Amino acid sequence: FWDDVMLPPLERPMSIVDESWEMLDPNPDVRVMFLEFNDMFFWGKLSGVEVKWSSRMTLCAGVCSYEGRGGLCSIRLSEPLLKLRPRKDLVETLLHEMIHALLFVTQNNRDRDGHGPEFCKHMNRINKASGTKITIYHSFHDEVDVYRQHWWRCDGPCQKRKPYFGYVKRAMNRAPSSLDPWWEDHQRTCGGTYTKIKEPEGYGKKCKKTSKTSEKKATGSGKPSSTTTGNMPVHACVLSFKTLYQQTRKSCSYFKHFKPQ
Repeated sequence: FWDDVMLPPLERPMSIVDESWEMLDPNPDVRVMFLEFNDMFFWGKLSGVEVKWSSRMTLCAGVCSYEGRGGLCSIRLSEPLLKLRPRKDLVETLLHEMIHALLFVTQNNRDRDGHGPEFCKHMNRINKASGTKITIYHSFHDEVDVYRQHWWRCDGPCQKRKPYFGYVKRAMNRAPSSLDPWWEDHQRTCGGTYTKIKEPEGYGKKCKKTSKTSEKKATGSGKPSSTTTGNMPVHACVLSFKTLYQQTRKSCSYFKHFKPQ
């Protein structure tokens, strides 16, 4: 009887990076995903690890950090970078950082930039089991450049040298200086001066507006107030105290023994 029955072929479980997930679950809950991957690939050893989005990370897709002797481990994922990428990139970035977390939890390995034999062993194991293509890199250069809107260029010899041709591009408005680890080498081999050549549209106007607002708050309207002293200049506070003293003195004999300074 069973020889005549046509049974459907056994279906393989869908890969965690199958294209279908882009429609089925385009915006996954990263904590739920983390817990599932922890059971699937990491033997439940990462239950104490924190995972969260970061709205400020614009230079790398993910980072695993370790704090204190107690072993607190935290994974942060870049919302600005990963929200522009397919779901597959979020999955592979999260797994990449989870491997770093596993090496920290099991071996106290704090080398976040190290991708040695142990890292590659787990990376290859997970890729083979899940169909992912985790690599030792996950910096999405095109997306990173979208956020690097503050540009400086050197006027010295390094503007003719590969690979940067004298350019420094940053997501924040911080000019090249001695705070950069490469600054001394630049001064020795080039010695040129950096000049800002580009910034986000409307950035200068925004800064001026913010500066004027802060200045206005600091100086006040010029008229002393007897009720609000939060942003009040010192002389206005003194006038207010004298006014309050004069009003109180009329009804409280205790103040007759004191004179205002």
